[in-house]
Amino acid sequence: LSIGCLRRRSIPVPIIITIFSKFYSQYRQSDWLRFFFVSAESLNFNRLYFFANRAETLFHPSQIVTRIFNWLESAISHRPSRMISLPYQKQHFETVSGFGCRTNLSLVQARSLSQSLPDSLQNDYVRKFIEEKARICKPDQIQVCDGTEEENKQLIELMVKQGQLEKLEKYDNWYPWLARTDPADVARVESKTIISTPNRRDTIPNTKPGIDGTLGKWLSPNDLEKALDDRFPGCMKGRTMYVIPFSMGPIGSPLSKIGIQLTDSPYVVASMRIMTRMGSNVLKALGDRDDFIRCLHSVGCPLPLSRPLKNNWPCNPEKTLITHIPDRNEIISFGSGYGGNSLLGKKCFALRLGSILAKREGWFAEHMLILGITNPAGQKKYIVAAFPSACGKTNLAMLTPTLPGYKVECVGDDIAWMRFDENGVLRAINPEFGFFGVAPGTNNKTNPNAMKTIASNTVFTNVGKTSDGGVYWEGLEDETDPNLSITTWLGEKFDRSSGKPAAHPNSRFCAPAGQCPIIDSNWEDSKGVPISAIIFGGRRPEGVPLVYESFDWKHGVLVGASLRSEATAAAEHKGKIIMHDPFAMRPFFGYNFGHYLSHWLSFAEKPGLKLPKIFHVNWFRKDQQSGKFLWPGFGENCRVLDWIIRRVDNENIAENSPIGYLPTKQSLIMDGLDVDYDKLFDVPKEFWKQEVNSIRKYFDEQVGEDLPKEMLSQLDQLEKRLNN
Repeated sequence: LSIGCLRRRSIPVPIIITIFSKFYSQYRQSDWLRFFFVSAESLNFNRLYFFANRAETLFHPSQIVTRIFNWLESAISHRPSRMISLPYQKQHFETVSGFGCRTNLSLVQARSLSQSLPDSLQNDYVRKFIEEKARICKPDQIQVCDGTEEENKQLIELMVKQGQLEKLEKYDNWYPWLARTDPADVARVESKTIISTPNRRDTIPNTKPGIDGTLGKWLSPNDLEKALDDRFPGCMKGRTMYVIPFSMGPIGSPLSKIGIQLTDSPYVVASMRIMTRMGSNVLKALGDRDDFIRCLHSVGCPLPLSRPLKNNWPCNPEKTLITHIPDRNEIISFGSGYGGNSLLGKKCFALRLGSILAKREGWFAEHMLILGITNPAGQKKYIVAAFPSACGKTNLAMLTPTLPGYKVECVGDDIAWMRFDENGVLRAINPEFGFFGVAPGTNNKTNPNAMKTIASNTVFTNVGKTSDGGVYWEGLEDETDPNLSITTWLGEKFDRSSGKPAAHPNSRFCAPAGQCPIIDSNWEDSKGVPISAIIFGGRRPEGVPLVYESFDWKHGVLVGASLRSEATAAAEHKGKIIMHDPFAMRPFFGYNFGHYLSHWLSFAEKPGLKLPKIFHVNWFRKDQQSGKFLWPGFGENCRVLDWIIRRVDNENIAENSPIGYLPTKQSLIMDGLDVDYDKLFDVPKEFWKQEVNSIRKYFDEQVGEDLPKEMLSQLDQLEKRLNN
């Protein structure tokens, strides 16, 4: 009767709601109020009438109200204040109700799973999040992860049984292990990584007409829901839904944030245990608050499989999608098991969503390493540095100085969360708990500390395996017995003369940060470490000097904004092209880059802040005749750090140049090095004039009217200095 009246609109909606809620007094009145309020707003009366009219024949009469309400409740939470669009309503109704779906998980079974959640999980918001997603994904069981070693061993044994992990017999401890992925699932997929907001301009700048934007991808909420409805219903059938409570940053730190990730991948659980502070202690710290980031991940391979797996690695590359929903503080990833796409605490939370949180709350979430350097006099300073992926962040963070009396200690190698304290000092924490480093090129010469770090408790992905059960990748040639045979990351016999690599260029090690022999004693300080200098850098084969200092904070923002580098294997780009990678954050901006620049610039106007000095480095400049690197790099980079920390102390060891302050010729310690100082620090004006034109064009095409005027002013000043 009520639905009929709604269809004819012959009785006011509030009266119908009141009558109906009293008539069905055995059900929660609030449920019915929500039911009819949303139904009336949606104006989808015909469809409601259809489902109600058919319900007598579809369901047992006592289940009709529960079934239809659960459909609507899911629609409300899935699409606030709106019903699910017409083409997807029946599919969504079937998914939530259990009717018509080819799955053994009915609504009743889903509720049974949620009732099996441990009593220790007291947070109603977390329970509701799990129940809502279980209804849609339909796992066979739910496991709340406690982070214990016993649990971890069980997961490792499960993956070995499934053929997803191999034991590396060479090592006498229980770890490490080797995973090989599907060849189509080996890196971050920028083309399928999106931010969804109601307003497109909140996410990406207004690009010039006819120009494809490269500073993020946006999807409307409507299109996102269609994409999710096409992927997630029943996606965990036959699998376990693992619930991962994790903290980004030291548990309880005012700089830290908590997340809850749901996943059907034991590989993700094992890796998140290394990369984050994970387990029961996080739930205790969360208490009964709703203050957590909701993360959902599925490999997109329900059981039984519809097609065979490659390397026993479940993934769904054709439907891979990594989404961020800032308005709901939610991250949803489908189809990929690769770390950057599936370990949602990493780039997704710590950078994309993290940068949005940072803007809201007045701090920084940056793609930066954090290190401490102590000089021979015992004076210690902390530095952060932003390099694009695979440009040497881990090597610098774990530097072994060649200069006597210097010591470098590692706080983090990839991500920094920074906030000014009450005294105006910028303090940073490493939100991660482990290292997810690029393996190729890592050896006892380039990074001995990394080699010691990964000797145990490590998961390797897509590296080669030696016949004695060890690991191999390009860079270990001199440290590997040539008589050993090697199996490549593709499972094939390695032919050293073929020119094909044994390890994928983006192969990784995942190891606990606490195992690093030079881990800083303050790396888990809840207050963070005080930052004295910020460094930007990339791979620039020509034109860019070894190091220079910005004139001030605003000029430093231009230095970060104009960062360019050769593309790396960490993303799907091919070839060695020079790409704009502002702040080394291009793949990781969570919001409009123009607004991001305004956020950075705003700190120059705030009184009482002790703004760190900003520098740019380039370890990769080449001799244009020989093609060889001009700078030896690695441990010798401590010489550049020495100059930087002396500049922080305002030593008079710099001279003006059009692009910034350069070291005076005698100020950089060059003892024992065979390098050409003039070539290292040459600032060719024609090159830099072209650089200015490229930057100006990039800003015009990619940022447009969202570019802060101060950036154009800084660019004009740079051009003027070059023309003088």
